[in-house]
Formats: sequence, structure tokens, C-alpha cells
Amino acid sequence: MKRDVGAELDVQITAPTTLEFQIAVAPQPGAEVTEKLSFVLDGQPIPAEDIREITGEHGNRIHTFAAPVGNLQVSYSATVIGQAEPAPVRDLDLSTYLRPSRYAEADKFFGFAATEFGDYADSATLLEKVSSWVGTRLSYVPGSSDPIDGAADTLLAGEGVCRDYAHLVVALLRAVNVPARLVAVYAPGCDPMDFHAVAEAFVDGHWRVVDATCLAPRQSMVRIATGRDAADTAFLDNHKGAVVLNNCTVTATVDGDLPTDSVDQLVSIR
Repeated sequence: MKRDVGAELDVQITAPTTLEFQIAVAPQPGAEVTEKLSFVLDGQPIPAEDIREITGEHGNRIHTFAAPVGNLQVSYSATVIGQAEPAPVRDLDLSTYLRPSRYAEADKFFGFAATEFGDYADSATLLEKVSSWVGTRLSYVPGSSDPIDGAADTLLAGEGVCRDYAHLVVALLRAVNVPARLVAVYAPGCDPMDFHAVAEAFVDGHWRVVDATCLAPRQSMVRIATGRDAADTAFLDNHKGAVVLNNCTVTATVDGDLPTDSVDQLVSIR
């Protein structure tokens, strides 16, 4: 499998700030990745020595630098050939991803989730039921949610975008004692095309991807960042100062036909 992914960002810096970008593909054994990344401020490239790459858990890569006032053009492209080995499983992950987190407040869903999903002992069936339930309960409405909305807010609103769907899936799964986390991905076939967020659940010894939006086939997704929720996986963050995201264009394609996906399949991000 050959996948081509990329992102172009136009960022206006209105007060000096420190920027962090998580847009680069997470390196995974088994897949060959070639990539290009550039930051151009007011027509001048940011020197490589001024950019730090911080490597986090699960291969997350944060590119950070101090930026003065100006217009920043960010360009990233990558070609991924082959499929990665299954994501590793650590004892720490199986503990961390059972706990409530800022946007996936599992402790608010214990009784509710037990009533709705407590009868499904088979793990594969549980994932299918949670995915289908969230997918039918919510309406996908771009711009409908606030960046600080959590899973409880999303359930009450009845609508959201991909990160909101993923947060609700993660919270429900944790509430029935299934370790679950959020993954930012490039998703060939996604419509509307954008950075995409999905859930990942530990089932039968492997991390399985759950996408209640059903906006893209899971088999061709490319991992960018993995964490407790969107607080760990945001594609752009800044500390002090102020920025405005003028434009963001994401591309993700697969060589040949897109895979066929079905909600009842167990699929891993590869």
C-alpha cells in the first residue's frame, strides 16, 4: 500500500509566541516514510537549527520554535509505503487509557454505559455496538462544537465533528472497562477532507480503530499522534502570544482503490 499525505497551513502570528505542530507522520516499524517539512515566515525559511523536534509517546512528533509577529506558511508532505507493524501494547497504556481525561470523562458515563453496553461480553460486538450507537446518536455538523467540549457536552448537543465522535466513543469504552485512546490520523477518502480523529480500543490483545463517523476506510489511515484525548493530539498549539489560523488544507490519498470497510470488522491502524 502506498499513501501520500500532506498539509498546508497559513498561520498569522499577531503577538510573539512559541508554536507547536503535530502534523508529521509517526514513524512505525514496517512502513517506509519519506517526508518534507518547511516553515516559512514572511517569505524567509525558519532556520533548521531554530526548530526542535520533540519525540513523545507512541511516536508523536512535535515541531516547536519561537516565532515573532508575521505570516507563517507551513508545508508538510509524506509518502508512506507498506503497512506498519501493529501498535505496541504496554502495561502502562492499559492503565492510563482506562482513566477519565479532560475531554473523555469516562467517570460521568459509568452507569449509563453499563446499562447500554454492559450485556455485550464479546469484544468485537461491543466495539460495533458502541460505534453504531454513537454514529446514529450524533449528527456530523462542521463548526457545531466548541474546542473545549467534552464527551458529555457532545452527547447532550447531539452533534459534533470527528474529535467529538471519538471523545464520546473513548469515554463510553473506558466506562465499560475497555482501554481506549484518541488518535489523530491522515485519512484517505475522508469527506470533508481534514485532519481526522478516531478512537483506538484495546481488544483481544491489539489496538483496534473505531471511527463512528464512518467518513473514511480505517484500513488506509496513517497515524500522526496518539494520546488520552485531543489535548495530547492537537495539530497546532501555541504558548503565550496570539495566532490566527487563516487556512488549513489537508490531503490524503491511496494508490489504487480505497479499501472497503465495515463497522463490524476489527481493524488496526497500520
